[in-house]
Amino acid sequence: MSKSAEPAARPEISYEQAREELVEVVRKLEAGGTTLEESLALWERGEKLATTCQQWLDGARQRLAEAQATHEEKPN
Repeated sequence: MSKSAEPAARPEISYEQAREELVEVVRKLEAGGTTLEESLALWERGEKLATTCQQWLDGARQRLAEAQATHEEKPN
């Protein structure tokens, strides 16, 4: 298997955990009342969580595409 065809490593936390934490980060940022430093730290964490969610979604899309391709290859 070539390096580009290897599946990406799974993120450390589940999609659901990342999404829930991301929602909380957004809520805190929208509420305001944090210092600039706290806001920047929340933003950075939010970016990491969004990337994690995207990795999970990309992996799910890849698995679905592979399953569909396998199904289409099988003769009836």
